[in-house]
Amino acid sequence: MTPRQRAVAARAASVLLRHPDSDVLAALPTVCAAVAGLPGDVARRLGTVADHLAAGDPAALAAAYAQTFDFRRRCTLYLTYYTHGDTRARGQALAEVAAEYREAGYALDRELPDFLPAVLELAAVAGQPGWRVLHAYRLGVDLLEAALEREGSVYAHAVAAVRRLLPPQRAADAEAVRRLAAAGPPAELVGLEAYHAAGPLRPPGGLQPDIAAGPVPRPGGPYPAPAPRGGRR
Repeated sequence: MTPRQRAVAARAASVLLRHPDSDVLAALPTVCAAVAGLPGDVARRLGTVADHLAAGDPAALAAAYAQTFDFRRRCTLYLTYYTHGDTRARGQALAEVAAEYREAGYALDRELPDFLPAVLELAAVAGQPGWRVLHAYRLGVDLLEAALEREGSVYAHAVAAVRRLLPPQRAADAEAVRRLAAAGPPAELVGLEAYHAAGPLRPPGGLQPDIAAGPVPRPGGPYPAPAPRGGRR
């Protein structure tokens, strides 16, 4: 897969894994056209999610999304939760992830930096900083895919596509996934006050025709995609 194809795939997955409101649903034709040019399995899996969303009732899609990601911690889209839980160590991990956005000249407004769709957006528009986060927390990606498969969720296809953008899982990673899946993350509820986001998550605004070029425009809601500092949002 070329770097451009990886960027297109990351951006498509970012859109498909966000709350399916009217902005995301309106972007689906552009997403479908973009993923059609990707290699076979990645295109098939992302296309499966896009087709499911395009054919669904908006209210039912929103309810299913909330039931999957908001009420099941084992299906959370926040990558550092899988390895650090709600602990002091997670606060440090979030600070390190936020530093990757700053290094790339991007900032998030009122969103945790480890939110998978935001990290995928960062990988698509800024390259290495986003991919470094995905590589560092691939255990979270692996665990999320496994949890979504157990739930029978169509979103497992989107996460499986993301996994195919990363290096193959090592034996040590597979063992770590088994341990974390059995034990769950730590549960110490301290040290995260500075990172709590307020209110529900919101998806991005309209998608540009070339989904690998430039940041997604700022949506009307309070949770935009990463925007370059000093530039237009």
